[in-house]
Amino acid sequence: MKLYLDTASPAHWVRPEGAPAVAGVTTNPTLIRRADYPVTLETYHHLLMKAGEQRLPEIMLQLPHRDVAEAHQWLKALLPAAIKAKTRLVIKVPCHADWLNVIEEVKTWGCPILLTGLSNPMQLLWATSLGVQYVAPYLGRLEDDGRDMWALIEACIACQQEGLKLVAASIRREEVLSRLIALGAYAATISPSLAESLTRDPLTDQAIRQFEADSQQSLTYVPIH
Repeated sequence: MKLYLDTASPAHWVRPEGAPAVAGVTTNPTLIRRADYPVTLETYHHLLMKAGEQRLPEIMLQLPHRDVAEAHQWLKALLPAAIKAKTRLVIKVPCHADWLNVIEEVKTWGCPILLTGLSNPMQLLWATSLGVQYVAPYLGRLEDDGRDMWALIEACIACQQEGLKLVAASIRREEVLSRLIALGAYAATISPSLAESLTRDPLTDQAIRQFEADSQQSLTYVPIH
């Protein structure tokens, strides 16, 4: 399963020691605001250039407005920038019928599309019918709402056979990450802090201390003849 770092802060686009290589980074207007950037074309261009400097294979950027003309303008600027940065650009769009015209505009540019915020099976079937490349349900939000998020996840994974890849988002617990791996999810997005915390584990550290102690004590062992 691929891992993406979920942050708009280039300072945090660093793979923690002990973690696998990341497939890229994913952002949205909320994350950009948290990183103290304005949600503008200039910011998106800046993030693309930073992704190139850090040799990230991919960056996922979300269009902020349901405006086809603006989408055209932004794609016209961002796609050449991605080529220059030598990083793959994926455009994120909310999984909502009101955004269909924007989705169709993105498709005309041949740019991969991720439908974000997917929350139910009807939306999943709609996404499949559109021929987009990725869907991203927010697992934390589904869990907070009391929904059976695993039923939706299993449906998303079944749709991977048709080419629609699951990029599970809003992951807060290691148990969720483990289950996604077991079920065969294509990818997951996690915060840099969660990625960092999971590179070490108290149980592993405890085992290491025991190994070291036993190794040292074995040197004082006197065999009986």
